[in-house]
Order: sequence, then C-alpha cells, then structure tokens
Amino acid sequence: MNDFLSHGLQGFGPLLAQGTWMTLKLALLSLALSLALGLVGASAKLSRSRLLRLPATLYTTLIRSVPDLVLILLIFYSMQIWLNDLTEMLGWDYVEIDPFSAGVVTLGFIYGAYFTENFRGAILSVPAGQLEAATAYGLSRAQRFRLVLFPQLMRFALPGLGNNWLVLLKSTALVSIIGLADLVKAAQNAGKTTNDMLFFLCLAGLVYLVITTLSNRLLKHLERRYNTGIKELAR
Repeated sequence: MNDFLSHGLQGFGPLLAQGTWMTLKLALLSLALSLALGLVGASAKLSRSRLLRLPATLYTTLIRSVPDLVLILLIFYSMQIWLNDLTEMLGWDYVEIDPFSAGVVTLGFIYGAYFTENFRGAILSVPAGQLEAATAYGLSRAQRFRLVLFPQLMRFALPGLGNNWLVLLKSTALVSIIGLADLVKAAQNAGKTTNDMLFFLCLAGLVYLVITTLSNRLLKHLERRYNTGIKELAR
C-alpha cells in the first residue's frame, strides 16, 4: 500500500500534506470567526433596539442571497482596494493582503450569517422561564449566558451548526481561486505536472471525506454531551 501511494503520488505527498494542513487551518479559523459573528448577530437580531436589529437583518439577508464565489471575489478585491486607498491617503507603504488572511475573513464573514440564524433559532427555543429563574437567583448577565443559556442553546443549535461546518469545510476549496495553496490547489498543481489530474482530484476528495467523517463523529459526541439527561427528564 505504501509503495503504491509513493508511486502514485510521484513525490507530491509533502505538497498535498501542506495543502491539507492549510485547508484545516483555514476551516478552523473561519469557523471560530463565524461562531463569534453568529453569536453577535443573533444577539443583535433579538435585541429590542432597531439600530441593532436592522444591520443584523441586512447582513444575514444579503450574505445568504449572494453566491459564495461572488462574495469571495468581491470581499477579497474590495478589501485590497480599500487598503490601497487607506495606505495612499496616509502615505504608508503598499500593503498586500495575503490569501490566507483574506480567506479566513471572507469565509468567516459569509458563514457568520448562517450561524447567526442558527443561534437565533436556538436562543428562541430556550424556555424564557429558565432565564427568568436565573435572574431571580441573582445571576449576572454573563453568568446567565454561560451557565443557563449557552448549554441549552447548543442542544438546539448543534444540528444546524454541524451542517454549516461541513458546508464551510467544502467551501474552503473556493478560496484557491485567490491564490491560496490549499488542498485543491495542491491537487491541481500535482495533476497538471503529472498529467494525472483525475488521480490527484480523487485523492483530494478522499481527504475531504476523511475530514468530514471525523467531524461527524465529533459532532455526534457533542450532541450526546449536550443532550445528557434530556431523555431522563422527558420520562
């Protein structure tokens, strides 16, 4: 098996390994940004203040209405243009945004809109009496969120969050169009060099399959953890 892989990879194993690591870093950092934006966005959409609700609603509506590829190109090039204008105005040296940072910001910004809706629905599913009871016990706002709201909203949010994570993971392949040396880009380069594009693209697909399989196992573990005691209470 090792001999077969060594012969089939034709020396491109390290390149594919680097591309896989780049894809994982991009996906995980984008996930962290998406989760943060999702919590902030959900809180804004559920706020009583119209000044908070309106921008959050425009954000989720606009982002979910435009294809990811268009948004990636738009955000990447617009960020570079704005940065160029800023550096020129301030008299600074030219600064070029690297593809990795641009990819993290772009994917995080895009999927933050989807996570916003996940968290909003989950928060609405938590019984209001739970938070009222926490307030009556004298818990602070931060304590209510950490001890009461967050553990319960995760139970409702996890299925949607898991689906969006898997979609985000696959969307990292789109970032290769702005020059990031991710798994897809590495597979393309190896395929073009060896004239065996089918083999290397299938190999990239297999790597994605392994990552999603491991992700599903982790998500099931988290679902069991956050649902602990629910069946017993239902009885």
